Amino acid sequence: MCTSLTVCEWKKVFYEKMEVAKPNDSWELIMDPKLKPNEPDPGWKQYLEQHASGRFHCSWCWHTWQSAHVVILFHMHLDRAQRMGSVRMRVFKQLCYECGTAHLDESSMLEENIEGLVDNLIASLLEQCYDERGGQYRIHVASRPDRGQHRGEFCEACQEGIVHWKPSEKLLEEEAATYPFSGASEPKALEGSGYNFFSLRWCLFWAFLCVLIVYLQFSFRTSVFL
Repeated sequence: MCTSLTVCEWKKVFYEKMEVAKPNDSWELIMDPKLKPNEPDPGWKQYLEQHASGRFHCSWCWHTWQSAHVVILFHMHLDRAQRMGSVRMRVFKQLCYECGTAHLDESSMLEENIEGLVDNLIASLLEQCYDERGGQYRIHVASRPDRGQHRGEFCEACQEGIVHWKPSEKLLEEEAATYPFSGASEPKALEGSGYNFFSLRWCLFWAFLCVLIVYLQFSFRTSVFL
């Protein structure tokens, strides 16, 4: 039974994609808030998603904030004889930095973000549980601008010793070296790094500047004749 819309969406996307990836096996996705990093049970594998994008909503003061450093922990196990698998999942929470309440708030995610994260999960699952090539991992940082330093004192993952925050430039360099096929996303990153002097905003600026110059010349000539 789903406890929230986000949980329902996670399960829906996971079951649909696993039905395509492994139609002869049965998999379940379980939310486990007590899951510990680097402590999987014997026979279980771990996958850690360190840079998911999510939105948080404080249940005390109603403050909302966006984070590009949501950490999600997965533990996976496949019973090959029974052709049954299980994934335990924990989304680490964050504290509200506006009201300072000690209540940890859960994140909500857009459907397209969940689909990309499930693709990453299944890629890791195929590699670790089936000894198959998992395919391409999706990189989620290329289009995310830095909005200041990650505040580890409000992050549940940081408090449990998961060092996951890095500036996006450094992160992109490391992931480009780890996943060389992600170069397809470079044009977008480069495109946003400079100025496009042919954009609508610049065209309007140059047009205004030309009109201003013509107006000043006309005013100057008029004053001379007077």
